[in-house]
Amino acid sequence: MPEGHSVHRIARQFDRNFVGKQMLASSPQGRFAEGAAVLNGREAISVQAVGKQMFLEAEGDVWLRVHLGLYGAWDFAGDILVDPTIASANGRMGQTNQRGTVVDEEILDDAGENSLASIGAPRRTRVHVRMSEQTKGLADEGLEWPPPVVGQVRLRLMTDITAADLRGPTACVLQSPEEMLASVAKLGPDPLVGDPAQNEERFVQAVRKKQTVIALLLMDQAVVSGIGNVYRAEMLFRQRLNPHAPGREVPEEVVRALWRDWVRLLAVGVETGQMMTMDDLSPDAYRAAMASRDDRHWVYHRAGLPCRICGTEIALEEIGARKLYWCPRCQA
Repeated sequence: MPEGHSVHRIARQFDRNFVGKQMLASSPQGRFAEGAAVLNGREAISVQAVGKQMFLEAEGDVWLRVHLGLYGAWDFAGDILVDPTIASANGRMGQTNQRGTVVDEEILDDAGENSLASIGAPRRTRVHVRMSEQTKGLADEGLEWPPPVVGQVRLRLMTDITAADLRGPTACVLQSPEEMLASVAKLGPDPLVGDPAQNEERFVQAVRKKQTVIALLLMDQAVVSGIGNVYRAEMLFRQRLNPHAPGREVPEEVVRALWRDWVRLLAVGVETGQMMTMDDLSPDAYRAAMASRDDRHWVYHRAGLPCRICGTEIALEEIGARKLYWCPRCQA
């Protein structure tokens, strides 16, 4: 499932390519036909990400709420103005994929879920994209326009030069401004949204009042927005915190350290397009980590392998219907 940094990067792409432009909307699959008809012809006014959800505002007080969930993805085609951070990350959007992304100027082939072309659940794609700060006419490149619909597209949004196809989301709904605010109010704090000090206090209070184990609290989007399975495992290890500790028993200074680590890791994820959770790497080690998740994390996806710190075998268990990776010694 896309974690918070990915959704913020998706929102940035919509901000650069759709906000201020009239949208053509359709539902090739047919499951969002009524909603697409409402959006069709409206100007995109603003976009924001909160945790794992994106909210796109259209003229006339209409909001599109999208939660990609486990299987959703956005596919982009056409001319794309690249957000500076994504350009600096060589086109990576950043997800839970195992490998980095090789990008050439026009075609991203099998780039999976952390590419400019496909953001979300990984799958094999071949999408024509031009990544540039200045756009030309599509005819100059001989690209087919509009691009052909491939697979089950719930929603297609288009400008005159850019297309975004949504597949398999958990949620794709239209909301009034009041409904949108109510959806956001149900979410825990996001380091990139709102007042930093208030966000930290909300997180500390939410954790410290619950008997629920910290491993579950970090995945509870009402407690904190954006953390998924990868960041959860890595943050707990980075604080050497037992994942089974009840929230109310975790010392306040450790809860605050968790929050501040999330602030830092989210910023790194947005900037690099990868969930980089290891610090102070040499240049060679950093390049290897950016290319492969195997070199990017402390414990995630390392079940049965020796802990990078103490050599103890990394444990794997299921908690809250999700896999949890942790070191029984470092996090005792």
